[in-house]
Amino acid sequence: MTDPNLLILSSLAEGAKHGYAMMEDIEQFAGVRLGPGTLYGAITRLEQAGWIRPVASKDRRQPYALTANGRTHLEQELAALERMVKTGQRRLKHA
Repeated sequence: MTDPNLLILSSLAEGAKHGYAMMEDIEQFAGVRLGPGTLYGAITRLEQAGWIRPVASKDRRQPYALTANGRTHLEQELAALERMVKTGQRRLKHA
């Protein structure tokens, strides 16, 4: 799984994080290292979609948090992935 949007939303489901913390978290749970251009491009798109929002910070790093719409979108995407995985596993039994 390498979709930056889904990886970022999944990372933020655990709590607010700034970009570098998201990169580290994603690499840990998914084994995927997002480059800064990919990460920040996706952050911009997710913010424009209303799925994440910036939160106040006392230092120079900008943390982001999942919005209610972002949570709903993530739940829908994960459910679709689960259906796809179940179908693939069922079909593999016949291969």
